[in-house]
Amino acid sequence: MPSGQKTAPLLILVHGSGWHGQQFDGLASSLAKAADILVPDLRGHGENPIRRGDVDYIGQLEDDLADLIATYRQDGQKVILAGHSSGGGLVVRFAGGANGAMIDGAVLLAPFLKHNAPTTRQNSGGWAHVLTRRLIGLSMLNTVRIRALNHLVVIQFSMPKVVLDGPLGHTATLAYSYRMNQSYAPRGAYLKDIAALPEFMLIAGTDDEAFVAEEYEPLMRGVTDKGSYHLVDGSGHLAIVNRPETQTLIKQFLEQF
Repeated sequence: MPSGQKTAPLLILVHGSGWHGQQFDGLASSLAKAADILVPDLRGHGENPIRRGDVDYIGQLEDDLADLIATYRQDGQKVILAGHSSGGGLVVRFAGGANGAMIDGAVLLAPFLKHNAPTTRQNSGGWAHVLTRRLIGLSMLNTVRIRALNHLVVIQFSMPKVVLDGPLGHTATLAYSYRMNQSYAPRGAYLKDIAALPEFMLIAGTDDEAFVAEEYEPLMRGVTDKGSYHLVDGSGHLAIVNRPETQTLIKQFLEQF
């Protein structure tokens, strides 16, 4: 979605777990004149992926985003990576990885930081069911570089019935393999990934069902001074994406680039 503005940054919107790029239809439209916008369906998601809920190797989502940036960024164009929920976690992971220097800014909408971070409610507020013993076992195998079982499912999502019974129900992704789950979140030492973020803005709702919005700033300020933090009163986890306050804040952030 080109903005028509010669100096506009490139904004890539990364969807949350279980869904796809259509999550951002409203937000992308509202930002259309402020940035050149890309809204991908991540590998393993969307209408008809090759292997739903799976990738080929840990880190492939980062490589895909790097390829996307390399393909669409114009000479001298600034790049902003934005994500909601697990998508925000992927943005954090990207910043701390080998391709982190490719982005100039980040927008985090109620991001998943880590299962044991003080921002995370138990089971992400009932959204996620983790196959704990399998996850632990696969983690142990991966520490000794045994990856043959990384295709196994380790997390399942409680997608609302109204979504599953709706016209887009078939596009939902209800479970992730170990390698997808690892690829979609910051690394174990997640504070190092947070510390690597470029200038960023974080937005979360005070009524978020999955995460404790008030815990983001004290946690993240301990490792970085590059962020600004905004709490939207009364907003839940999904609603934050299309709140007018979110649109306004992102527009203001993009103006810096």
